[in-house]
Amino acid sequence: MKGTMKALAAGALALGLAQGALAETQGVSDKEVVIGSVNDLSGIFAAIGVPAMNGASLRFEQANAAGGVHGRQIKFVVEDHGYQLPKATQAYNKLVNRDKVFAMIMSLGTPHNLAGFKIMDPKGVFNINPLTAAREMLPAEGAENKFIAFSSYYDQTVAGMRYLNKEFGLTKVCTMYLPTDFGMEISSASKEKAAELGMEFVSETTHKPDEQDFVGAVQKLRADGCQVVTMALGVRAGITVVGTAKQLGWTDVKFLATSAGFLEAVAAVPGGVTDGLYAAAGWVDLQARKNDPVPAKFIADYTAKYNQPATGFAMLGYDTADIVIRALEAAGPGLTADSFKKAMESLDFKDELTDMHIKYTPENHQGANEVTISVVKDGIWNLIAREGGASN
Repeated sequence: MKGTMKALAAGALALGLAQGALAETQGVSDKEVVIGSVNDLSGIFAAIGVPAMNGASLRFEQANAAGGVHGRQIKFVVEDHGYQLPKATQAYNKLVNRDKVFAMIMSLGTPHNLAGFKIMDPKGVFNINPLTAAREMLPAEGAENKFIAFSSYYDQTVAGMRYLNKEFGLTKVCTMYLPTDFGMEISSASKEKAAELGMEFVSETTHKPDEQDFVGAVQKLRADGCQVVTMALGVRAGITVVGTAKQLGWTDVKFLATSAGFLEAVAAVPGGVTDGLYAAAGWVDLQARKNDPVPAKFIADYTAKYNQPATGFAMLGYDTADIVIRALEAAGPGLTADSFKKAMESLDFKDELTDMHIKYTPENHQGANEVTISVVKDGIWNLIAREGGASN
């Protein structure tokens, strides 16, 4: 009898401790877990933010319809910052302090995420696979609540430069960029690694987010003898730059974008405006694999839900939501920040949707670091090279 009573007491104590831990975990109840995102739904990167949020919502809705994860429904709350830093700070404050989110996913913008860290980190809120490939997204010592999905802008830029040098013998590098953390990373890679690759950094131009006329900048870079131009601009601006160069007859230059410009809409501009544009990114284009089983199912599900074409960034939103669901499942019913972190660090799988291998470990919170090189031809991104691989 005594043994039975002791066992019951121990069980009650363990249950009480588990319930206590659950009660102390922000954004988690026995019925719900709250996930948030601060995104650009109306600014210069809305062509990225809107489909990404649609994709994530679709995957969370599918999970909820199937009963949720360990009985919990996923509540997804999205705030628009319009690519404006003050609005981003307000949105992070709301989500962290009013909505009490457990984690943030796919938040867009380098400076916006950096501002958000100051609000998230003291509360231990996870930041998962932000829509920026900046190196600053990786966790610093003592702030291990951050996970990123793919290769950095820096590594993408270097890989793209290396490819263009090797394939075409191009040596004169220039850059066009927004003077933000996002732009500075791509600019820095262009400047710091040129010599190491047997190239020479020649010239640069800086731009405003709402700039529309690039004739003067293109003429300057042409006069400076640029052969490769790396770009860290808004989506529309990148298209305008490439189109302007062609209108001016500057056709012997290679423009290089990163994952920030790796959109189907960029490749599909009518009249072949962007044909010949290169991009170094962290995944394989969706449209090029639209007949493969997993991408085909995603495209069909997304089109049925939103009545619009699925894009690569819609794919990334869906994919990140799926990663979160995998981690929530692995964390078990007693969800805490600790159990979720360990679950994220245990994920190791071939991602058929992005055609990348995803692996997180306690030592490495970067899911994949391979760089894909693609070029626009006949209105779609064509994969021409892959560089690197899992380092974790």
